[in-house]
Amino acid sequence: MFRALARASATLGPQVAGWARTMATHQLLVAPPEALLRPLFIPNRLLLGPGPSNLAPRVLVAGGQQMIGHMHKEMFQIMDDIKQGIQYVFQTKNPLTLAISGSGHCALEAALFNILEPGDPFLVGVNGIWGQRAADIGERIGARVHPMIKDPGNHYTLQELEEALAQHKPVLLFLTQGESSSGVLQPLDGYGELCHRYNCLLLVDSVASLCGTPIYMDQQGIDVLYSGSQKVLNSPPGTSLISFSDKAKNKIYTRKTKPVSFYLDMKWLANIWGCDGKPRIYHHTTPVISLYSLRESLALIAEQGLENSWRQHREVTAYLHGRLQGLGLQLFVKDPALRLPTVTAVAVPAGYDWRDIVNYVMDHFDIEITGGLGPSMGKVLRIGLLGCNATRENVDRVIQALQEALQRCSRNKL
Repeated sequence: MFRALARASATLGPQVAGWARTMATHQLLVAPPEALLRPLFIPNRLLLGPGPSNLAPRVLVAGGQQMIGHMHKEMFQIMDDIKQGIQYVFQTKNPLTLAISGSGHCALEAALFNILEPGDPFLVGVNGIWGQRAADIGERIGARVHPMIKDPGNHYTLQELEEALAQHKPVLLFLTQGESSSGVLQPLDGYGELCHRYNCLLLVDSVASLCGTPIYMDQQGIDVLYSGSQKVLNSPPGTSLISFSDKAKNKIYTRKTKPVSFYLDMKWLANIWGCDGKPRIYHHTTPVISLYSLRESLALIAEQGLENSWRQHREVTAYLHGRLQGLGLQLFVKDPALRLPTVTAVAVPAGYDWRDIVNYVMDHFDIEITGGLGPSMGKVLRIGLLGCNATRENVDRVIQALQEALQRCSRNKL
């Protein structure tokens, strides 16, 4: 037997050598990176910025589960669970409801890519960075964009919108319910009805507000609503939630041109998410592990109850406002009724650089807060109380950190 093996090895020798030459025709010029040969280190931080937020323990456990195939029947059941969870948190019965394999920006693009066609008039409320980005995306599509620009911290009234709707006759209006860059809460009651009187669809961004303040998609006449996984839901970034009314669905299914993105083509996504009643066909590989996490985050909200979640954020944020004012800080949004219950914007106090405060709180307390974004850059500090992070204990921790930062970081001492 040994002689037979030796003869076989001798016979295969030249062939094996040929395989080796085929696999390695050049010398490696890049060595294995030393950084990847060291253990992964993740600091333990309390994330009190506008997002992402710390993950809920149950969501962490879900993210550690083993993979299954993205087209397995068990995965389809998880996706169906997620759809029902989105319908609950959005308060909608829309069949065209699903999760997007991408962050909130991806959901915004999915909404605009599918609703707008080149030449469509698009009215955009720009009172912060998210309106700016919606207008930018609309321009890239070739829509006729009509921005309504307001200073950060301001909102849009029904009268202002009616004047703009009558003037521009848009097919779509974009509003941000929770403008996290400035901490303002946009009212929504009556806005959908107003849009429909002018044959306009209403698109709402609820990334920073969902589950932290009331929203009723069907009752408020919202035609397209989207949100993200990484805010109040305490899930990893990288998935987002979206739903389309029957009016919006009809606009999608009667469009004259294909959406500019294949990846975000809603007809394909509707199929893989089981929204069209047809056998599911492969479109893209969904982020299986992230969907486990999203499913569990929605389950936690379902168990807590939406109204309890809204109450939690309202009460804890009111406590935060009182503590901030006790430090002599001024809230950026003057009207209490227009303050976002999830992300609070604080005017940067005179004599301070916002970067010094943010860095001090991070370096000395391992707490993340942030400065402004877009039009609010340099004007505000932002503190987020999102989901399981919305506790009085966390408020006390960040107030202690801010108090020390204000004592140490004043540039008036220089």
